[in-house]
Amino acid sequence: MFKRYLLITIFGGLLFTSCKNGNNQEGNLAKAENTEQQPELSEEALLDTVQKQTLKYFWDYAEPNSGMARERFHPDGDYPRNDSHVVTTGGSGFGLMGIVSGMERGFIPQDSAIARLDKIANFLAQAPRFHGAWSHWLNGETGKVQAFGEKDNGGDIVETSFLAQGFIVVREYLKNGSEKEKAVAKKYDELWRGIEWNWYTNNKDGIYWHWSPVYEWEMDFMIEGYNECLITYVMAASSPDYAIDAKAYHDGWARSGNITTDKEAYGLPLILKHNTRGDKGGPLFWAHYSYLGLNPKGLSDKYANYWDLNVNHSLINYEYAQENPNNFKTYGPNSWGLTASYSKNKDGGLGYAAHSPDSDKGVVSPTAAISSIPYTPEKSLAAMRYFFTDLNDLLWGPAGFYDAYSLEGEPWVADKYLAIDQGPMVVMIENYRSGLIWDLFMGAPEVQNGLKKLGFTYEK
Repeated sequence: MFKRYLLITIFGGLLFTSCKNGNNQEGNLAKAENTEQQPELSEEALLDTVQKQTLKYFWDYAEPNSGMARERFHPDGDYPRNDSHVVTTGGSGFGLMGIVSGMERGFIPQDSAIARLDKIANFLAQAPRFHGAWSHWLNGETGKVQAFGEKDNGGDIVETSFLAQGFIVVREYLKNGSEKEKAVAKKYDELWRGIEWNWYTNNKDGIYWHWSPVYEWEMDFMIEGYNECLITYVMAASSPDYAIDAKAYHDGWARSGNITTDKEAYGLPLILKHNTRGDKGGPLFWAHYSYLGLNPKGLSDKYANYWDLNVNHSLINYEYAQENPNNFKTYGPNSWGLTASYSKNKDGGLGYAAHSPDSDKGVVSPTAAISSIPYTPEKSLAAMRYFFTDLNDLLWGPAGFYDAYSLEGEPWVADKYLAIDQGPMVVMIENYRSGLIWDLFMGAPEVQNGLKKLGFTYEK
């Protein structure tokens, strides 16, 4: 959450040049189904169309030298600064899982996908690491660190955990394949094994988000729940060689048991105390980022049943939009979803906000409802169809749905894309359809060991 809110203050600092000439050598995805067919699309055809077009963010519009996901893509070329090669580590982890989904569905040729995965692994192996962790941003052309902030110029263990979630999925998918596939799987296994998770405890009972070789621990931000960072503790407990002690999870993340709450919203238990001011839940990406690989279905510990947690979070977010206390015209039965995304400033300009019931600007982010599809399938599918049919002219672009929109006054759209919003849509649609990414990640033996170490039970 801290990093998403921090983006608000630095948003203008790094914007990219057009990616139109940066297409990759492996070939582009074919254009999605003609939008003239929108009203007749079956559920399966709609899911195919949205999943395939959204995957283009990580395939057609990836940074060409590294193969990594660009931090953001502006199709109109409207960039105030020439930073088209800045890539995101966490968003690239989402992209790795998306590429696996694309291979499985035949959206991407298998040999081209393997070549891309190999390129990414080689790039990451050469990039700077800080006790095994990568920085939030890298320059895809030079391979050097691109500082996220003045003191945020070293290891980012949260973004690294999102990336490593993808490592596990790729490894599991390829490990029994051809000799080339096995070789790529081995590279991802080595990248995963080299992350020194225990270093990021700073010898205390909790994980610290940042470490810099210049500023060391000066940012001093211990990761305490509940927000998007559960996966960081799970990955840290699962490490074969650099695992954290369970005490860091229980005393740090779970706040010595104080992570739970008896608060309810719309008759739905919140279950865990979200790191927000109010009691209607945080932005919906908290129900997505950690759970792209980590399957909440059947997952429990002494603090929560994680399926109930995420279903309730999504339903509360939906019900808030229906209550609509600020009387925004944007919200309705099929128009909902508050999460971190581009946003509309008061002057009509482009900004960034972690939208939630505590920070409601009348802006809907399509990723919010769509990425909640495993939790709220009927409501999410209705929203997806509304976005694709009723709002097609406003929302549909070269890499799927644009990042955010508002219907207050003249319809407004942020006709841009962010990796951290596009990735969860591809992966969560796949988890809804087949459970593929969940099965791959949860099938990893070290993940099972890490969950057991922290006191989780998992019943598929």
